Amino acid sequence: MANKPDDEFAMTFLLQPVKNDEPALAGAPMIGAAQKLLAYLAEHDAIGLTKGKAFQRKFVHWAAAEFDWPGWEEDKLFLVDKVLNEYDFPPLEALHFVLLKLKLIRHYKLTCRLTKAGREVAGKSGDLFNLMAPFWLFEIDHAASSRMPEPRLGNWDVFLGVLNTEAANGVTCGALREILYGPPDAGQPYDRTPGMIWSQVLQPLCWMGLLAETMSDDRQHFAERVYTTTSLWSEAFLFPLDGQVGLVTLH
Repeated sequence: MANKPDDEFAMTFLLQPVKNDEPALAGAPMIGAAQKLLAYLAEHDAIGLTKGKAFQRKFVHWAAAEFDWPGWEEDKLFLVDKVLNEYDFPPLEALHFVLLKLKLIRHYKLTCRLTKAGREVAGKSGDLFNLMAPFWLFEIDHAASSRMPEPRLGNWDVFLGVLNTEAANGVTCGALREILYGPPDAGQPYDRTPGMIWSQVLQPLCWMGLLAETMSDDRQHFAERVYTTTSLWSEAFLFPLDGQVGLVTLH
C-alpha cells in the first residue's frame, strides 16, 4: 500500500481569486455546468427530485446533452443506459452535492430551487470558481467516492507543488506515482496507486479546468494518461517559491 506524503515536504501555495471575465474559465467543465444548471433554475424555477432527493431523469437527460462534459458526453452515457438516473452521470451527481453544500441551490419538498446566493452568482463564472474550487478540491473526501475502499492520499501542498513543476509540459500519472511514492513493488500484481492519484487529485483538478487530460482512448490505463497544467492553473494558483521546488520521492 502506498505511503501518504509527509508534512515535512509541504510546499506552500495560494489559491487566488479569478475574475469573471477570465477567458480560461471557459475550459472548466464544472464551472460551465454550474452556470447552465443555475440558469436553468432561473428560467424554470425548479427541478424535480426523486424520493431519494436526486434529480429526476428528465433533467438528467437535459444535463447530459447540455453539459457536454469531457469523457461523459451524451452519446457515451446512452451507450451504457437507455435512460439516465443522476448516479449514471457522476459529474452531475458531484455538481448537485457541491451546489447544495454551498447553498447556491436548496431542496424544497421534492423540488430543487435557486437560492438568493445562487441567483447572485449564476452568470458570474469567476465568482462561481472562487466559491466552488476551494470546497471541491480541499474539503471533499474524494477517496470516499471510490468503488473500492482506499486510503486518503493527503497533502495537497505536495501534489500541487509537484504538478506545478512536472505538468507544465505534460506528465503521466505513472511518472507522478514514481515521483511521489517511488516505483511500484515488482511483486505486486496490480498497482492501485495511479488510480488513487487519478481519483483523488487529477480528476478533481481536471473537472475544475486546472489540468488537461490526454489519453489515446477511454480504456487507457491511468498510469499512461498525460496531464498538463492549463492557463487557468497559472491564473488560480500562486506558488511563492516558484522555481525553487525540487522533486521529492516520498516512500
